[in-house]
Amino acid sequence: MTTDELFEMAEDYAQDAHLFTELLRAGGPVRRVRIPRGLPCYLVTGFAEARALLADPRLKKDSARTRELFEAKLPPEAMQAGLGQDLSFHMLNSDPPDHTRLRKLVNKAFTARTVARLRPRVEEITAELLDALAGQERADLVAAFAAPLPITVICELLGVREEDRTKFSGWSRTLLNTAMQPEEVQAAAQNMFAYLTDLIAQKRAEPAADLLSDLVHASDDGDSLSGPELVSMAFLLLVAGHETTVNLIANGVLALLREPEQLARLRADPELLPAAVEEFLRFDGPIHLATLRFTAEPVEAGGVTIPEGEFVLISLLGANRDPERYPDPAKLDITRAAGGHVAFGHGIHYCVGAPLARLEAEIAIGGLLERFPDLALDAKPDELVYRSSSLVHGLETLPVRL
Repeated sequence: MTTDELFEMAEDYAQDAHLFTELLRAGGPVRRVRIPRGLPCYLVTGFAEARALLADPRLKKDSARTRELFEAKLPPEAMQAGLGQDLSFHMLNSDPPDHTRLRKLVNKAFTARTVARLRPRVEEITAELLDALAGQERADLVAAFAAPLPITVICELLGVREEDRTKFSGWSRTLLNTAMQPEEVQAAAQNMFAYLTDLIAQKRAEPAADLLSDLVHASDDGDSLSGPELVSMAFLLLVAGHETTVNLIANGVLALLREPEQLARLRADPELLPAAVEEFLRFDGPIHLATLRFTAEPVEAGGVTIPEGEFVLISLLGANRDPERYPDPAKLDITRAAGGHVAFGHGIHYCVGAPLARLEAEIAIGGLLERFPDLALDAKPDELVYRSSSLVHGLETLPVRL
């Protein structure tokens, strides 16, 4: 079946992403939509369809072809809102064999065994942040806790100077904010590119015991990372390495504060933390729409034929609340068997940093609940503001009483 019905996405859809996906799903698991900047595409909210398409080799991510399709489907002024090509030569925007080559270089840094060695340092950073909160009556948990923990971890892992982390975080938020003006996005991209180019030159001249130095010198030894690929890989690891975890921690805490029974259950049995983190990922995950793909040939999904050369967006939030996969999906249940969710994607582009995100979330949320037994939300739920982003699903702030 094909359909010409076009669902117009509102500018503020990110403020109630779950309602948005429910409205879409009411018309089928695969819908034709137009996103706010004018791009027509197909949006997937069904779990079975999402999981299949995330692993379907007929859906491509080649950055050069993506640019061609953008130019064919958007007016020139809309094209100015992109990041440009300087930061796009990374594994999330590539297909095999390039993807295979690029991912191989970072896989070993993010295995469960390698990440487990970071536990003492993650616990130390968490304790320092909790100490800083002690004695305060109120706080913004995003700015004071959920953000600095993963930013510190990924920057230490990659070898980013402590004094540079605040400006780097600011550029990242600008690049992911769909409400920003094109010139602001371009300025942030240019600043990020210049900073990373300089950082890589430093690592080449004075290598240290960090992942970025390893990548630079693997490239120097002929292990297939070009200059643009090095910059883009550093960009991807730094941005994806903290944005996902910031939102996982904040969204998870908010979910617990809105469900006192579940919060009490987790406090009573901290052994439930690993399962709880999986349910946080399913219930209110850190990523809304997976990064853009396009069809290399016609693809059938959810009773809809998606023609060749069409963009496809997959709602990870929508898929994880599909009642066909998870009974009573809008209910938080930390004892639910939430495994198999697609919060970190699926297939060859499955999030390489998933083990690190899980570790940080377990330590952070567990430490927070232990340190502050009276933790409570300091705002009405409908007063909370979500970030204007099609990619990340996260709060601007999370006001709490400690």
